Amino acid sequence: MDRITKIAGMLKDNPADNFLQHALALEYIKLGNDEEARALFEKLLKNDPAYVGSYYHLAKLLERSNKTEEAIKVYEKGMQEAMRAGENHAHNELRAAYEELTF
Repeated sequence: MDRITKIAGMLKDNPADNFLQHALALEYIKLGNDEEARALFEKLLKNDPAYVGSYYHLAKLLERSNKTEEAIKVYEKGMQEAMRAGENHAHNELRAAYEELTF
């Protein structure tokens, strides 16, 4: 819980910091609080669709929650954004997870 408190405190000073939002969501996942993590990832991606790193984690969370169709859409959007940003490594990771889920 200490890491969550620290990150949340830093977010109060910088509420638009995508890295801190992403880090906080990952901490919530570690605690099994997928609802809070999902809300953070969705807010982050709504405000900054180009923050490619969050698509993978959001889609995996959706997979764990048996929300396959939603996960597929997140992977697809993430692949589009990764290509747009020229982030080939992220695109390949998203594509691999997408293909594992859909084939």
